[in-house]
Amino acid sequence: MTTASCSIKPAWTPVTIGLMVLGFVFFWPLGLAMLAYILWGDRFHGMARDARDQWRASPFKGAMDNMAQGTAYGRTGNVAFDDYRERELKRLEEERAKLDTMRAEFDDFLRELRRARDQEEFDRFMANRGRTPGADPA
Repeated sequence: MTTASCSIKPAWTPVTIGLMVLGFVFFWPLGLAMLAYILWGDRFHGMARDARDQWRASPFKGAMDNMAQGTAYGRTGNVAFDDYRERELKRLEEERAKLDTMRAEFDDFLRELRRARDQEEFDRFMANRGRTPGADPA
């Protein structure tokens, strides 16, 4: 028994009608999808092929490919604008690097501050540990 013989064909058969009714009963978009499959299912392969061909011919495909490759900003053809954009992006990256450095320094400062405070509390605890609560500290 092959997979093709077990598949549901896009036609008005008792199985497809039953699936459509069950789809409408449980969740109406499923029933609507089954109805669309019954009516236009034999054309889905051709529509998918046409959509693929249109996408490959689309100017958006090149832009999406550039974004996927990490070069989201391609050349526009305006040399002055492209040079300006590259300078600004470089400046922003440098500014971001400075901010990241400042953030790391501040995190180190806070970590050292917490360590000093914890050390002070620990030293105070150790100094007071041997004393009895009612004894005179002098």
